[in-house]
Amino acid sequence: MKSKYGLVVMCLVALSAFVIAQSVDGTWTGEVQGGRGPQQVTITLKADSGKLTGTAGGGRGGPVDITDGTISGADLKFKTKQMGRGGEIVLNWTGTLKGDEIAFSRMAEGGQGQAQTFTAKRQK
Repeated sequence: MKSKYGLVVMCLVALSAFVIAQSVDGTWTGEVQGGRGPQQVTITLKADSGKLTGTAGGGRGGPVDITDGTISGADLKFKTKQMGRGGEIVLNWTGTLKGDEIAFSRMAEGGQGQAQTFTAKRQK
């Protein structure tokens, strides 16, 4: 009896993690404070078996593909590459899904500059 109860609980936990991971799919928008004032950011995401794909952007270069994207439960990570003043910049993004919001943090690879934090909201 205990083993059946444990199996049911384990299945419910796995199912809830699957539902959370799937709910990240869609378009998200937010505003990041930058050196030249606020910058609108649009992120499109799609989760599939723990892998995260999509685009992120909103700056002068427009949207760029995300790479190395993963999602585990409510936690997501990915990278983007864009051209900066000194050449290519790789941004490491992390986020936590909370319903129709994602609390994001992004930072240039190599620790250049400060981490930027912002909240993106799901577009309906």
